[in-house]
Amino acid sequence: QVQLVESGGGVVQAGGSLRLSCVASGSGFSISAIGWYRQAPGKERELVARIFSSGSTTYADSVKGRFTISRDNAKNTVYLQMNSLKFEDTAVYYCHRRWGSTDYWGQGTQVTISS
Repeated sequence: QVQLVESGGGVVQAGGSLRLSCVASGSGFSISAIGWYRQAPGKERELVARIFSSGSTTYADSVKGRFTISRDNAKNTVYLQMNSLKFEDTAVYYCHRRWGSTDYWGQGTQVTISS
């Protein structure tokens, strides 16, 4: 059974940094693409970054140059390093994995940027 658990959220001032972690259980982690999504109040969930089994990555334009996604297959963990945080980065951040035809989501971690 696939489970995803996020951590690392919190309140930080604009310009600050946070690192989110997503720990995955279940088989096939090293061959899976893992994505970080976020959802702000009143907005749709959007893809922030994704890392593939090869290590290649994609980013939303709004976070390029500020966020870095990485993975540690030995720890079944994906990280999202977030720097130069802006007020508009405030959202609940979710970890996502597709295994077979099923989408799996974590419970989310709240990131709040204060002015």
